[in-house]
Amino acid sequence: MDPVRSTPVGEPTLNRNQQPSLPPYTTNAVFFTFFFSVAYFLLHRWRDKIRTATPLHLLTTSEVAAILSLFASFFYLITFFGISFIFHLSTSPTPRTSSVSQHNTDLDASTKPSQEPVNSNDDDIVNSVVSGSVPSYSLESKLVDCNRAAVIRRTAVERVTKRSLEGLPVEGFDYESIFGQCCEMPIGFVQVPVGVAGPLLLDGKEYTVPMATTEGCLVASTNRGCKAIYVSGGASSVILRDGMTRAPVVRFGSAKRAAQLKLYLENHDNFDSLSVVFNKSSRFARLQSIKPAIAGKNLYIRFSCSTGDAMGMNMVSKGVQNVLDFLHSNFPDMDVIGISGNYCSDKKAAAVNWIEGRGKSVVCEAVIKEEVVKKVLKTSVDALVELNMLKNLTGSAIAGALGGFNAHASNIVSAIYLATGQDPAQNVESSHCITMMEAVNDGKDIHISVTMPSIEVGTVGGGTQLASQSACLNLLGVKGASKDSPGANSRRLATIVAGSVLAGELSLMSAIAAGQLVKSHMKYNRSSRDIGKNVS
Repeated sequence: MDPVRSTPVGEPTLNRNQQPSLPPYTTNAVFFTFFFSVAYFLLHRWRDKIRTATPLHLLTTSEVAAILSLFASFFYLITFFGISFIFHLSTSPTPRTSSVSQHNTDLDASTKPSQEPVNSNDDDIVNSVVSGSVPSYSLESKLVDCNRAAVIRRTAVERVTKRSLEGLPVEGFDYESIFGQCCEMPIGFVQVPVGVAGPLLLDGKEYTVPMATTEGCLVASTNRGCKAIYVSGGASSVILRDGMTRAPVVRFGSAKRAAQLKLYLENHDNFDSLSVVFNKSSRFARLQSIKPAIAGKNLYIRFSCSTGDAMGMNMVSKGVQNVLDFLHSNFPDMDVIGISGNYCSDKKAAAVNWIEGRGKSVVCEAVIKEEVVKKVLKTSVDALVELNMLKNLTGSAIAGALGGFNAHASNIVSAIYLATGQDPAQNVESSHCITMMEAVNDGKDIHISVTMPSIEVGTVGGGTQLASQSACLNLLGVKGASKDSPGANSRRLATIVAGSVLAGELSLMSAIAAGQLVKSHMKYNRSSRDIGKNVS
């Protein structure tokens, strides 16, 4: 009996039934070359026999060998490219596959997983993942069990990195719900506590606002702002614009040619035909405007469209692709460099979003009574007005802020986005906000407003359909698509975000004006537990 040789973690292993083999692309190239070479040889031999009137069935030894080689190479190629594919379709389930996994498989043919479901036990599969013989990204498709795949992948990660993942939960989550849409190669989920602030009295309705955060004082502070707004009669909001944007970049051979397309797009006579092409992409997508900007021979085309209750990035991208294909008929020399040229502008602080808006542009306001400022907020109207001018306006201007003329709008936006399944990265432009405060009613009361030009939210698609996030949307009464008016739920969610920011701004500014900020954080944002024993 052969002695058992231990194999270090991460090193490929071979059992006694496995032999090292050439990469598939090398083998395929050899058989392709062999097949066509033999076929060429036989055709020449048979042509010579016809010329000399030699019977074709009289074969020499070389001709017999060539025919056998021809059939062997043909059988190999058919088996590799045809039979295994047909067998997979007829015998294995067809689970949903993510575009990223398919893309990775196409890029790396040498790591293409076996098409048959894995029948080995979990430990053998973990060893296969560690050794690299089974790609980690293919576990869901091979096992047809997303929960089991997450557990196996997690164990493999621990073995490869030699780091413990204790404390990162893996059980108790529906990994099937995220497969192919929310997260690839999951190994667990991060727990973020969800608190509630409110009731927020906004436009005559009360909302209990869910906030997912790990920052102490944030929920409590926002809750205090909600109370101040509530006892003062509530806040009101107005939506100025509602349109998601996408801006591809195209290139021509000359600036003159790029300018011709710019003038074509700016011509109102052409807008209707472009709208028809754009709107074919979805029953909710409706083209609103096209704004081109030129840089040399490059043209950036900013499309804006309504997207119903979806946040709408995919929807507007499909419509843009339709228009680009249409424009090729009149501008065949147009070279599409990218579907996004950063003139959109997505997940980046940009002046175009601050000025033109992106998503929902919302203004929210309230008048807080003098007695509420004193009793609930523990400060004065004059102190708030002065602090807002020197901090949010002048201080931000000195800092060169772009859309950051506020105290902490991103805190509230991020917390609500995490709780309701929005794209957290879009917090960047969604937190663009200018906070204004002014003494009114002979200086007794204070008028506060927040203007937020680019709140990007949706109530369908993406993370909104996950169980926890869906529950938070349901708490706000905006779960799913509006049956009465497409887009009504996402617009209401945008106003709730702005109203919550209003509450957060009011409370934090009051804490700073009253000199309570540090004291509050020392009390509520510091743990007295001894965590030293938990640190290894």
